[in-house]
Amino acid sequence: MADAAPLLISSAAANCQSCIEPISDDTPKHSNGVLPSVDEAIESYIGTAGAAHILPAVLASLVLAFDAQQTFINVFTDAMPPWHLKNSSSASASSSATAGGVSPCGLPPSTWSWSLAIHSSTVSEWSLECASPAVLGLPSSSFFAGCLAGGFLFATLADSHLGRKKMLLLSTLSMSIAAALTAASPSLPAYSALRFVAGLFRSTIGTSVIVLSTELVSRRWRDRISIVGFFCFTLGFLSLPAMAYLSRGASWRVLYLLTSLPSFLYTMLIYFFIEESPRWLLLRGRRSEAIQIIKRIACSNIIDSSFSKLTVPTHSREEDELSNDAFLAAKMLWENRWSFRRLTALMTVSFGVGMVYYGMPLNLGNLSSDLYLSVALNAMTELPSSLIVFFLVGRMNRRSSTLAFTTASGVFCLACAAIRGGGKAELAAELVAFFAACTAFGLVLIFSIELFPTCVRNTAIAMVRQALVLGGVVAPVLVAAGRRRRVLSFGVFGLVIGCCGVFTACLPETRGRGICDTMEEEECRESGAKLAIEEGR
Repeated sequence: MADAAPLLISSAAANCQSCIEPISDDTPKHSNGVLPSVDEAIESYIGTAGAAHILPAVLASLVLAFDAQQTFINVFTDAMPPWHLKNSSSASASSSATAGGVSPCGLPPSTWSWSLAIHSSTVSEWSLECASPAVLGLPSSSFFAGCLAGGFLFATLADSHLGRKKMLLLSTLSMSIAAALTAASPSLPAYSALRFVAGLFRSTIGTSVIVLSTELVSRRWRDRISIVGFFCFTLGFLSLPAMAYLSRGASWRVLYLLTSLPSFLYTMLIYFFIEESPRWLLLRGRRSEAIQIIKRIACSNIIDSSFSKLTVPTHSREEDELSNDAFLAAKMLWENRWSFRRLTALMTVSFGVGMVYYGMPLNLGNLSSDLYLSVALNAMTELPSSLIVFFLVGRMNRRSSTLAFTTASGVFCLACAAIRGGGKAELAAELVAFFAACTAFGLVLIFSIELFPTCVRNTAIAMVRQALVLGGVVAPVLVAAGRRRRVLSFGVFGLVIGCCGVFTACLPETRGRGICDTMEEEECRESGAKLAIEEGR
């Protein structure tokens, strides 16, 4: 697949003979005439390329739109559908009450009926209106449990055997097929099993997109291409209520087909139009393939002889040990007291943030406001949250900002549980709580990058993200319980994120400081910080 010439880039290359400056003899080199590193070698050729070379990276980021749809699709497919009392003079009033969480459970079957077709929701089709919270939340919990399992099983494949492009292709294709098969589910157990499979393969999409898109562009575009992923995820989240509204009254199976078909077609674009990372190819010794891709990206057929002589930098002993033992990085994190303390605190904070981040959209059916409008507004709040983190992170203290946003999210979650009568105040409180959780989510990931050295950073971030997904596993059960008593969903969400956020105070501030490469460097910094505090006293 790496040898397939992308039609999109080939077309752009044919019309941009002068899109970069010709490679000259003064290309930066070491004294021996060889470019100093893989990154610098590639940068010397694509660093001055025009905007056309970012198109494959943008195209790769679009998959996050389909990722968002599958993440939150249960908001509509598993919602409690409207119902009304038979022979009631005001069926609409009766059905509107169901939006606030009232269920017909306990009423004689002959006294009520569903207002929409019985196949409009899994709840009505399989008569789950009186099921326990564990059963009602099983499909959503299964999806996030699959994400949790996939994070452990597939985390290293993109770095080792498959590469970035193949991993993204496999994940997207498998997720799409699982979503399409979900539409044919004959029962709740089969439905939940297929949601688990979809989550299993979906788990690596986000990481694959971020890594591949940033490795395909020059340094000056990396920050901008990262924010494109946030826009695409928000776009997918926003499109979901529109698709659900257009298919309202039809079977819930239709929504799975509507979301899986475009995702399946998108895999063809990945195959033909997206390049493999030349950096990964070089590190795997596939130099000729990497050179051909760099030529297409740089819109140039000139590759300096120094590039062909490029050798992959030798690894340190620590890196060799890590490559031979996949669990050594985790052992290093657990055996060192300072790293274990940091990791435990971050995972605790991440669990609370994940419960609200994944649980709030699922919990919108327990509000009295329109479900389609509520989901759309929640999706829109992700955009300003991402922009705040992107543009203001340099000015924000990690520790105090994370604590402030988790506390704010907890307070407004509790406000949602306390507000009676619905209305705009209820929806406003929910939006603020979700916005604060989204912002805390971004800060926690940045905090994780800065708190751990390079040799264990990937493992640490993976474990923090796993804790985030674990919060998503628990959230659907609380959402289902909240259909009868709102405090069991909004109230518990508020208490959990508020209490978990307090653990941020156990972490050192990292704003403005450099990052270390080895455990020894970080230990020296930790010891120096303690000594400075003691001398200050």
